[in-house]
Amino acid sequence: MESYLQTSIEYLKGVGPQKGKLLKEELKIFTFEDMLLYFPYRYMDVNTVQSIQSIHSGMDWVYLKGRVVDLREEGGGFKKRLIVTLSDGTGNIDLVWFQGGEWIKNKIQANAFYSVFGKLTFFNQKASINHPEFNLWSGEKEKSQQEMIPLYSTTEKLRKKGLDNRNLGKLTQQILNKLPPNLITDFFTEEIKKEYALPPRLWALYKIHFPQNAEEAFYAQKRFKFEELLVTQFKINKLKLSSQTLIGFRFENVRDYFNRFYHEILPFELTNAQKRVLREIRQDVNTGRQMNRLVQGDVGSGKTMVALLAMLLALDNGFQASLMAPTEILARQHYESIHSLVEPLGIKVVLLTGSVKGKLRKEVMLSIEDGSAQITIGTHALIEDNVTFKQLGLAVIDEQHRFGVSQRAQFWKKNAIPPHVLVMTATPIPRTLAMTLYGDLEVSMIDELPPGRIPIQTFHRTENFRPQVMQFIKQEISKGRQVYIVYPLIEESDHLQFESLLAGLEQVKMWFPEERYNIAMVHGKQAADQKQRNMDRFVKGEAHILVSTTVIEVGVNVPNASIMVIESAERFGLAQLHQLRGRVGRGAEKSYCILLTASNISKESAQRMSIMVQSTDGFKIAEEDLKLRGPGDIYGTKQSGALDFRLVDIVEDVELVEMTKKLVNQIIEEDPKMLSEKYKGIKNMLKKFEEQNTKEGIKWHLIS
Repeated sequence: MESYLQTSIEYLKGVGPQKGKLLKEELKIFTFEDMLLYFPYRYMDVNTVQSIQSIHSGMDWVYLKGRVVDLREEGGGFKKRLIVTLSDGTGNIDLVWFQGGEWIKNKIQANAFYSVFGKLTFFNQKASINHPEFNLWSGEKEKSQQEMIPLYSTTEKLRKKGLDNRNLGKLTQQILNKLPPNLITDFFTEEIKKEYALPPRLWALYKIHFPQNAEEAFYAQKRFKFEELLVTQFKINKLKLSSQTLIGFRFENVRDYFNRFYHEILPFELTNAQKRVLREIRQDVNTGRQMNRLVQGDVGSGKTMVALLAMLLALDNGFQASLMAPTEILARQHYESIHSLVEPLGIKVVLLTGSVKGKLRKEVMLSIEDGSAQITIGTHALIEDNVTFKQLGLAVIDEQHRFGVSQRAQFWKKNAIPPHVLVMTATPIPRTLAMTLYGDLEVSMIDELPPGRIPIQTFHRTENFRPQVMQFIKQEISKGRQVYIVYPLIEESDHLQFESLLAGLEQVKMWFPEERYNIAMVHGKQAADQKQRNMDRFVKGEAHILVSTTVIEVGVNVPNASIMVIESAERFGLAQLHQLRGRVGRGAEKSYCILLTASNISKESAQRMSIMVQSTDGFKIAEEDLKLRGPGDIYGTKQSGALDFRLVDIVEDVELVEMTKKLVNQIIEEDPKMLSEKYKGIKNMLKKFEEQNTKEGIKWHLIS
């Protein structure tokens, strides 16, 4: 019977070899079971139809019904797009397709009625919906339909083959209709389900795809989130146990590198918080066990300096050190600052990223292997199998939230005795959440900023005040300062993101003509060398303004930049707003962060703006964020956080995190080998998850 779920996806009616190949390539759906575990990212409630007239910028997703009154194509070549105007009697809205326009044009009928669902985009205060879901509507109430329509992430390639949201749902329905009920193992006893208010697994599998109402969707999601978190808690416990028992290098010596740097080169006095964290690290690396420590510190608190001093300890004891950053820009910046700081000590620092190629790459790889490269700085290229260290003693990972647990564990394999691991994050996480998220790590806090830092002044301004904001920017530029202007990411499409950024750039050029102002642009789709060239122009002061997406969120350090303008700030979360704000205030001059929003934002967005204006304390902002967001809404999209979940949002699902932590601790105390009937199902669940995850390249031995 198990073979039914393991049937290859092309054998499902309506799929076949071509569509099957695409499903495997685009969505990693190989079998019937993979299809069942490809969950909706949200639901459309057919009872909550909004009027076009009622739309405002505080809204996110909308469900509309109306008639197609116009259909036209605009632009040409790369910029060609299809625009369909929908009217519901209260107003009109444009539905826009940048890709797949020909297919949509042949499918959509003029003057016909459609139900439409999608995410709002605002440009110059005018709303539109890019690449919406749409269905022909008879004009009568859809009584026969379920109230909650599942929405699945899909791609342009799949849509062109007819595998849009609706048809993905039909394929899942087909598998569920023929699914033998005894094939779905429940894993949890009635006692556990009752204690944690969990529905049966079979029921949850049906209802997560096709709930009748919001309550069913909530409980179905809760069931699968609970499973994901339970596996994660076991993973963390195993990591913690293994790291506590792993032999580690002893850094017993404090010699020339550390002492000379500390007494002769260190450009400023360490804060008490930095000294405390450094003591904690020194104790860790002298125990004979492997260190796994997280250093949390707000933007500008001096985490990198603590990491550099830890690396010098490794060098003093004859070992190599490495630092891994999430982006090429940040890796290069770390390389330049660390290289210039340790150059007087004669230390060899090398850079290894995706853009280091050819002869230079061979030289860098050889120097890492023969040990002449004492400090290696790079991106995830560092954890590739072909990178061999002679004797790696310390691995530093910057901005840990951008990397998964498995990437951290890749460093463990770089030596017979695993190196010490120090991870850093400037993303403020409330301490209780940090202990859960990074449960296998010891946690240090740098909760003090260096003296003399001038607090950044934050203002919230609406679109009506744009002329005054632009005038203020001109004044600052005339004083020799530089400016960031950041635009939000549009998740649905790289193409749309690029279009949005280009439109923003044109608007900036209207206010800052190119004959008087130099403007650089940086975004995620640029080639690495072009991105670096544009970034270098800004770093060197050759560009007055850097127009960017959130690619500059982390780590970019330009002391002369004194203004951060965040466009459509209502579309960002608090943590991200705080990260972006931290790009300024790094020099001796007074700095400003300007949050530009539409005039009519939602109450929640207004609260976020108010918190940002009132506080510059990242940890306080994180606590407020947690309070503001509460347990979250059940329609929240899948968030890929530090631990790559299908459904879980580590901030919003904090109560479930605590529940699963409690259950894992209970199991370890009562029955660590899970031999009793009560926990036998959970043991089987862990085995199943372990089998599924071996393809990631690291086998988590979750079960003793």
